[in-house]
Amino acid sequence: MDTIWIVILTVLAVLGAPLFAIFGAAAMLLFGALPDTSITGTANDVFSEKFADSPLLVTIPLFTFAGYLLAESGTPHRLVKVSRAWLGWMPGGLAIVCLVASAFFTTFTGGSGITIVAIGGLLYPALVADKYDENFSLGLVTTGGSLGLLFPPSVPMIIYGVVAGIMIEKLFLAGLIPGIVTVAALAIYSSATGIKHKMPRTGFNVREAFTTLWEAKWEAMLPIALLGGMYSGLLRIHEAAAFTAIYTLVIEVWIYRDVSFRGDLSRIIRESMTLVGAILAILATAIGFTAFLIQARVPMMILDAMEGFITSQVMFLIALNFFLIGVGMLMDIFSAIVVVVPLIVPIAMRFGVDPYHLGIVFLLNLEIGYMTPPVGLNLFISSFRFNKPITQLYRSVLPFIGLLGLALIIVTYIPSLSTWLPSLVESSAVDLSSGDDDMDGEYDLDSLEGDDDTFDLDSLEGDDGEVDLDGSLGGDDEELDLDALEGDDEELDLDSLEGGDEELELDTLEGDEDELELDADEARVPP
Repeated sequence: MDTIWIVILTVLAVLGAPLFAIFGAAAMLLFGALPDTSITGTANDVFSEKFADSPLLVTIPLFTFAGYLLAESGTPHRLVKVSRAWLGWMPGGLAIVCLVASAFFTTFTGGSGITIVAIGGLLYPALVADKYDENFSLGLVTTGGSLGLLFPPSVPMIIYGVVAGIMIEKLFLAGLIPGIVTVAALAIYSSATGIKHKMPRTGFNVREAFTTLWEAKWEAMLPIALLGGMYSGLLRIHEAAAFTAIYTLVIEVWIYRDVSFRGDLSRIIRESMTLVGAILAILATAIGFTAFLIQARVPMMILDAMEGFITSQVMFLIALNFFLIGVGMLMDIFSAIVVVVPLIVPIAMRFGVDPYHLGIVFLLNLEIGYMTPPVGLNLFISSFRFNKPITQLYRSVLPFIGLLGLALIIVTYIPSLSTWLPSLVESSAVDLSSGDDDMDGEYDLDSLEGDDDTFDLDSLEGDDGEVDLDGSLGGDDEELDLDALEGDDEELDLDSLEGGDEELELDTLEGDEDELELDADEARVPP
């Protein structure tokens, strides 16, 4: 890319040009500069399984819609009431209530600032009224705006899993203990503040606690049902997203009736999908940009340059933490994931960093970057929402940044906090993405062995057709007539098997002239 274009794009970014426009323009210019390459090369990965064909893409609008719906309803009030009834007796109880409520909301909103507006707007006046220091209160609600990024079903975790190519369900498990560590660190500080300044507490009343819990029972059951469905195998991630959206819609519109179907719902859908549209536009153009970086072997060049002065995993993680906090200050979390993750994953693998541990370290760094002066996004949102000078926000968040930094050190250098729970889950997924595109639908059945095993080949695609063998291989009574199957010299051509309802029995395959006997213990196509 010519220097003049770099200067132009930099100036446009400083002047406030949309980020997706900068990424898209840079990607097209970079691809156009390659020999024998069209600028349309930018879109190759956009329309692949990395983005447009990913089944996980649908989870982003569904979870975002659920988060907006919860924020617009009476859920913040009910959540604060139940948290205060159960936690208000503790030292710094109201501050802990703020942390718990904020973490719950951020899991659905992805740290987009909605938490600061919804929960912060509700609790900041209450904190000040209870004589909490103003700077402490500002720092608390600003920190809460990104506190739940490590808890499922966080949208940034889903996007990270898609980009890094790891299992979302395992990444959700990896974030649970580190997420609890971060909330616990802030809760201990809040309790210490409550004790030091003798903040008022509310006595624990059993009847009130269970009454408020009963009022919020439908919201309280949501994370239980969501995680229970996913880890029991009843719901896959995209089905869990659809369940969350429908469940939230039903309870808020027809059970609690906080949201009017005709008056409010269309506005909530419009606002939430506006955010989703912005996210998808950034992701699509950022994927084109990272496609060039990977094609140009930028990660390998970075690794070669680092090997001279970074010689161990610990040194790599230290450098990574400083780098990612800077990224979190300067970029929104979604574009940061798409641009930076493909660069650091190969380097982290070279240093032996577990992929799930890397994901948690990455997201926790961006969580801190959201509130790090001078340009952390949450600082500007809080300044606008509470009408306070940005310099006052700088001072108010410093103790919380220090605590989150301590939690980051613990999580980074004790990998078992991130890897223990995922290690308990055995993956039953079969990765079929590495097949050769030139196979033309022919598959070797030599390796399919067993007496009673059923093989699902729904997802095996050749160049010319689809193979659907939903039925069981190796039954006792059914026969498959191969009259209509054409092949040469007893070769079974699976390209011609199409459809979603055929059941194929390979015990006794019969054709017009040749009979192919398949052992019950071994399904094999002769050469």
